[in-house]
Parts: sequence; structure tokens; C-alpha cells
Amino acid sequence: MISSLSNSQSPWETARTLSRSRRDFLRGAAGVVLGSALMSASPFVRGESARKKRKVIVITFGGGARDQETFAPEGQENIPNMLRELAPQSSFFTHVTNQGILGHYVATASLATGVYETLNNFSAVAPEHPTVFEYFRKDLRRPSSDAWVVAPSNGFNRIGESDCRSYGQGQGARVILPKHLLSAATAGAAPDFEHLLRDNYETPLYTPLLGGGEVELQQMENILRLSVADFMAHAKTVSSPDELSVYIAKRLMQQEAPSLLWITMHDIDVAHSGAYSLYIEGIRRTDRLCLELWKAVQSEPEYAGNTTMFILPDFGRDSDYDAGGNGFQHHRTGDAASRTTWMMALGAGVRQGVVYDDPLQSVDLVPSVGAIMGFSPQQSTGKPIPELV
Repeated sequence: MISSLSNSQSPWETARTLSRSRRDFLRGAAGVVLGSALMSASPFVRGESARKKRKVIVITFGGGARDQETFAPEGQENIPNMLRELAPQSSFFTHVTNQGILGHYVATASLATGVYETLNNFSAVAPEHPTVFEYFRKDLRRPSSDAWVVAPSNGFNRIGESDCRSYGQGQGARVILPKHLLSAATAGAAPDFEHLLRDNYETPLYTPLLGGGEVELQQMENILRLSVADFMAHAKTVSSPDELSVYIAKRLMQQEAPSLLWITMHDIDVAHSGAYSLYIEGIRRTDRLCLELWKAVQSEPEYAGNTTMFILPDFGRDSDYDAGGNGFQHHRTGDAASRTTWMMALGAGVRQGVVYDDPLQSVDLVPSVGAIMGFSPQQSTGKPIPELV
């Protein structure tokens, strides 16, 4: 499938080729059907009472993975859960473009604000524009306990709340950085946890400052009903930071049941180390963890039947056909392969087993979540996705 790409294609043509290849593969391998924006009216239940019960979970993962290791015939063995379990239950969007800066923190900030942010990717600063969490809390008058972020610790401590004065300090999401909690629990001396504490695959020496609405170690027991000893005992049973993040996210679902939960995973970005085997291992683990979270949605009474879950990479990775890139290892060229990715939506109000290949932008996520939950992201430059709202 990927062999059809060439340097002679324009970026737009390459993006369309990737999109159509994903569509055709999914229609054959997962049995989904081709959808249209002209299908029947949105299946979302309208009304104030329905919106008050609605919950949204967003799962993003850093750097994404190329089609040849995922949504291509040669990559399907790496994503059995997405392909066989999740895609048939989802509306799958094959052509999502990120037109912003391809750095993990800044790209995730753009996803969370609905605006292509221009902040320094390696600086502990808040987004310039209001986040989805601030729109949600201010417009719907929701408490801080109703919006949470679980994220890797490379700068993401500021992701929950912007510097926008009109929204005010303290109106964002609470943030949990499991690696920072583990580092605090071990007082920095943690030879048994080195595999969980590596902070940044792209710039290993970067260590962010703490700040924002981050949950501290002493708050963990009150919020998660989880003692430091139990937290460390569980950490010894996991093999990666993302597994630890998913464990914390599931505890949050059980104890706080937030209406808006954002989980950013990061294992796939080990690709920056240049080890292809670790990159593949990260893809397979992310595939498994996405299904684990979806099963948690189905098993938790507060979430079952009224939750919409989104899964999307923040962007892609370089192709093998650009002399300025390093293939799977990086996302430096800004070529179509590194900018064109996909999104999966599952759960309440979502048509199952449908694939759409009309072009979208990653900044369209926030307006779509706003339309689903009943708030207005006024500063977002994206547009609600018609097939979802």
C-alpha cells in the first residue's frame, strides 16, 4: 500500500493517498462501510439532561505511528485490538491533518485548545488560548473534579490551563503526571523504576519545572484512594510509563468519574531512540491499552452507555521517501506522512463501523467536543465535525 507514495506527488496528493489507503484497508480488514456527511441526522441525544450525563474521554499518543506499521496490510499484526475490536465499533476518520508545529507538547496543546499553538515545545509554559477544559468548566459551571488530564511529564504539567486572562486562574483541568508521582515517592533514588522514569525520548536532558494544577504526592491518597505504598507496589508490575498512566486513569474513573478525561500516552515516541523493535513494541502496547480503557468505560457504571471516546495521534512520523527525514525515527520534515493521521470515535452517539475520508484538521476536535457536551469554544479556529454533531 505505502509503495504507491512517491516524491513526485504533491503533499495534498500524498495525504489523499494515505487517507484512501487507510479507508480501503479498513473496509477490507475490519468490515467497516464508507460513510457520508449526508447520512441520517446525528445520533446524539439532545437536551439538557442528556448533556449533563454525557462524558468524553480523549486518548492521544505522542508522535503516532506510520501506516506501514499500523493501518496497512503489513502492519495489521501490530494493532489487532484497534482493527478487530475498536474499528468495527467506531466512526473512523482517515484524513486528519495537523498544520501546526510537530512537537509533542505544542501539538497536544493545539489539540486541547483547538488552535495551532506556537509555544516552545521544550518550555514549561501554558497554552496561549483557552483549553477545552476551561471552556467546559466555565460554560457549564463544572467543578475542578470534573475535568482531568493524565499525561507524561515532559512539560505537560501546564496542559490543563491556559494563560488566557478572560478565563482566569483555576478554571482548567487537574493534572496528574504519574512519573512525577513515582519520582517523588522514591525520592529520586529509584533503580527499580528507571524504565518508568525516563522523561523525554527526543531530548533526554530536558527536565520540566513543576507548576500549574498538577496533583502532588500528598494528594494522591485523598483523590485516588491510593496509598504511596500501593502505588509503588503496582508500579513494580508494569513495563512502561503508559501502563502506569492507564492505571491512574482507571483509578480516576472509579473515584472521581470526571465528565472530561484526557489521557496522553507516550510510549510510541521511543522511536526517537532509533530502535525499530522498541517502536513496534510501543505500538502494540498502545493498541492494547486503548482497548483496556474502552473496556473500562463499559464496566464503570458512571461511564457505560453515556461516554464518547476519541483516539488519535498528535501527528505522524517521517516517510522513508524524504531525504531530510529519518523514517520512523523522527517527525522533522513536515511532509504529508508526518502531518496526515487519523481519528477514531467510539461510544455514545457514534455510528458504528463507518469510515469517513473527507479532510479534517486536528483543531476540529475541540469544537466537536463542545458541540457534544454543550459548551462553546469561542477562540478555537477549528470546526465541529458534521458526522459527530
